[in-house]
Amino acid sequence: MKIQPLDDRVVLEQLEQEERTKSGIILPDSAQEKPKMAKVLAVGKAVKEVQVGDVVLYKSYGPDDVKVDNKEYMIAKEEDILAVVK
Repeated sequence: MKIQPLDDRVVLEQLEQEERTKSGIILPDSAQEKPKMAKVLAVGKAVKEVQVGDVVLYKSYGPDDVKVDNKEYMIAKEEDILAVVK
């Protein structure tokens, strides 16, 4: 990866959301709510609670979206991460 976060920042990759409802209806992209779960790809030196590879829950409006090499990532402060999913 070409992104190294600074201080208490974390690089996240959003996890894919199911494109169908339980009843089998296919949802268009515009109707889908972004999931609030992501995988941690890189952490800054001051990050204490999460590690690379963790799956986390994050605040909806916390992370900043960035695009590197045509791939979308999010950069969030550690305080915007609510929990680690085990």
